[in-house]
Amino acid sequence: MIVLGAIAGFLASYIMKSSTGILMDIILGIVGALVGGMIFNLFGQSGVTGFNLWSIFVSVIGAVVVIGLARMFTGRSVA
Repeated sequence: MIVLGAIAGFLASYIMKSSTGILMDIILGIVGALVGGMIFNLFGQSGVTGFNLWSIFVSVIGAVVVIGLARMFTGRSVA
């Protein structure tokens, strides 16, 4: 899960142009996996199912949502 979180967090920070460190990327990816899984389950889709492309996609979407929410509430980039 840490490797999946690192990949998802890195991709999400690249998409959102966020300047976070590797540790924050991993944390965002893991939290993003949880958030993405909840979002996809609400729409009737499976969430994180293991170490595969679907799980990375779900985790990246969740991490992008987490970064966006953090920016909305803090008014600045997550760093």
